[in-house]
Amino acid sequence: MSDEPLVFTNDQFTGRARVFPLPELVMFPHVMQALHVFEPRYRALLEEAVEDDRLMALATLAPGHETAPGRPPLEPLACLCRIATHQRTPQGTYNVLLLGVRRIRLGDELPPTRPFRMFEAEILAEEDPALASAAAKGLQARLLDAFKRALPRLPDAKGQLDQLLGSQITLGMLTDIVAYTLELDVAWKLRLLAETDAVKRCAILLEAMQVRERGPRPFPPPFSVN
Repeated sequence: MSDEPLVFTNDQFTGRARVFPLPELVMFPHVMQALHVFEPRYRALLEEAVEDDRLMALATLAPGHETAPGRPPLEPLACLCRIATHQRTPQGTYNVLLLGVRRIRLGDELPPTRPFRMFEAEILAEEDPALASAAAKGLQARLLDAFKRALPRLPDAKGQLDQLLGSQITLGMLTDIVAYTLELDVAWKLRLLAETDAVKRCAILLEAMQVRERGPRPFPPPFSVN
């Protein structure tokens, strides 16, 4: 197994992303995702990344991908990830742990000179206020409270969350961790990934959590009493 420092700066990204597409998964910065890499094309992607800058992008397959198996459409927003650890199995596959580091927007796809897909991409600048401001602290408190309500009832869960997601974490980091952790529709998660302003992202996330708490509306809807 290989472990590497996880510090990332924007100048480490060349502007060209190796893309690993997945259905139904939306990756976020500040969280970790485990993958088992077994297809030859993605083993090639991983091996090149390990030998180069240790960067790859997790992208979400777009609607209609089922009918375009060769080069299926992708959602334009993706998450640039750093390879935290990788382990080669006796079968030649890999177990990988990725850390999300930046939001990126995919641009033009590059000519198919590799087994995997490459895209021009740009890093999206984030607006993340310091929690010293009263407004940011208030949003953090509301989001933490909603997050605790959304989680299953576990012994000492609230105390552990307070310790894990304490005042040192930024609002942007908190929104990304919560958005990744909760079971939300892909459409909500893509909307959250697309929003670079942490305050606006928090508002969207609170709205999504309210919808989740209410549950699906009955169909057909009940008749009005009027």
